Amino acid sequence: MQTAIATVSLSGTLEEKLQAIAAAQFKGVEIFENDLLSFNGTPADVRRIIDDLGLKTITFQPFRDFEGMPEPQRSKVFDRAERKFDLMQELNCDLLLVCSNVSPHSLGGIDRAAADFHELGERAARRGIRVGFEALAWGRHINDYRDAWEVVRRANHPSIGLVLDSFHALVRATPLGAIRSIPKDRIFLVQVADAPLLDMDYLSWSRHYRCFPGQGDLAVDDFMEALQATGFDGLISLEIFNDRFRAGSARSVAVDGQRSLLFMLDQLQRRTGNDVSGLPDLPPRAACHGVEFVEFAMDERGARAFEQVLGGLGFVKAGVHRSKDVTHWRQGGINIVVNCDKEGFAHSFNITHGPSVCAIALRVDDAPATIERAVKLLDQPFRQAVGPGELDIPAVRGLGGSLIYFVDRKSGLDRLWDADFEPTGQASGDFVGAGLIAVDHLSQSMHYEEMLTWLLFYVSLLDVRKTPAQNVMDPGGVVQSQVVETEDGTFRLALNASQSRHTQASRFLTDIFGSGVQHIALAASDIFATVERLRANGVELLPIPENYYDDLEARTDLSAEQIDQLREVNVLYDRDGTAEFFQAYTKTLEGGFFFEIVERRGYEGFGAVNAPIRLAAQTRLAPPPTMPRL
Repeated sequence: MQTAIATVSLSGTLEEKLQAIAAAQFKGVEIFENDLLSFNGTPADVRRIIDDLGLKTITFQPFRDFEGMPEPQRSKVFDRAERKFDLMQELNCDLLLVCSNVSPHSLGGIDRAAADFHELGERAARRGIRVGFEALAWGRHINDYRDAWEVVRRANHPSIGLVLDSFHALVRATPLGAIRSIPKDRIFLVQVADAPLLDMDYLSWSRHYRCFPGQGDLAVDDFMEALQATGFDGLISLEIFNDRFRAGSARSVAVDGQRSLLFMLDQLQRRTGNDVSGLPDLPPRAACHGVEFVEFAMDERGARAFEQVLGGLGFVKAGVHRSKDVTHWRQGGINIVVNCDKEGFAHSFNITHGPSVCAIALRVDDAPATIERAVKLLDQPFRQAVGPGELDIPAVRGLGGSLIYFVDRKSGLDRLWDADFEPTGQASGDFVGAGLIAVDHLSQSMHYEEMLTWLLFYVSLLDVRKTPAQNVMDPGGVVQSQVVETEDGTFRLALNASQSRHTQASRFLTDIFGSGVQHIALAASDIFATVERLRANGVELLPIPENYYDDLEARTDLSAEQIDQLREVNVLYDRDGTAEFFQAYTKTLEGGFFFEIVERRGYEGFGAVNAPIRLAAQTRLAPPPTMPRL
């Protein structure tokens, strides 16, 4: 299958859009009429730009309100079509996309529409042009692809074919079985779009909330399986209307689009066992078994304060890097790296962002295969010089310019602590610290426009599932949160973003000059024993208001003694059936970062009911925002 994208999917001028599309390795482009109308040049100029970039114009669209018009409007739409044919020949484009009529003047009737399309086909054929008909979900008379196909079938003209769009079929919950019986040569174009499940009118849903496959909740996989049953191997394109995309970088969004199609087609091939033509050979999504380490970029002053916090949390300095000013802190299965080296990536990261997480490392089955998949999905690999005997751990660029390393046993990369670090002897076999045992989850805060990008990044590269997005109330506004996680819960990552500049998530972006890891949740085997050790070590926990515990007493069957125990140590509580969840937080550190301590007793969630309480408590303790000078 050949991949393409519509210019309406991207921000910028037409020339900027075309450059982004070519840079993302697309070969086909749909020219949206408004982009052409606003271009300061002729259609021939656009054609030269497209040719120079190695692209091909696959479609000119949309041509609106065509079929079923009474006179004199009918004659006028045919005249308008002829003018569009002139323009298309200047563009060297042979396919016009006609969307179903929404005009209140239009007349119904499949035969009337078919007759109009037959005549249009005759006119188009004389110009060497084809016409594709698409059923809009909000079409006045034709809003179902099955009716559009019947119009095409009755038109019975080789220049008239069908355009299938997953959005229009899926938002109306139209049965997909009929797609399987459509002859593949009568399908001129397939447009694929995903979207979140929303309760709103189809037009608003389409114009503002479409997204790339893998970013939403529609049954795009079922649509593609029905399409594959036809043997279709033609044009697959992206026509996406999304306010986030129009606010973001055209180049970044175009790369997301290409990545989404590669991911979608790869998953289709793996589900069905049928080869997809033109798809590069991708290794499978990487099986992830948790976080191997989290690396902080620090200067010496920041490191002294941060290492005091680590000591209070029960970590010990387990190793010192053999050639760099880098230390390894460990507790249970948790590894934290503090990088104060004066050269290299972490140093540059610290200069830009201050003390913050500059890298995470994930345990995978096959690190080289993970990097190969990442590169083929247009992720950016990263390498830097390593010293003699040190391991060269593969990595890609992650959120906010940080790094994601991949460690496996197969390549011996799990030896990094012995190969790269000199042990201090402090982490003896009987060392238990404060009872923290593993990284439960990471939480990344990002710009609102970035959230769909990083959601797609993780689900396309790693064998993870995404949970439904949730809105969390912060005193400064609404935060959207979505989790990606492995089936067994060994890796969990919460993605957070807000359109308000006053939420804790947005203030964090200001503090570190970019997106990044805002907090790390550490699992305890006994949270009450752990919290007592932390308090004895001088760790300050986030104070939770008394009202929270009064409400907990009213809405749960916890005993007064149990609630007093929670209140005494500022632990939050949630329950799902018989499963229980306990949470506590450190006070916020420099740069807006903090730790969370959790204990799960069969619980799978993240304590969403407690998030507004935690955010309000953090807001009360936060310093006032700096006022700009006038």
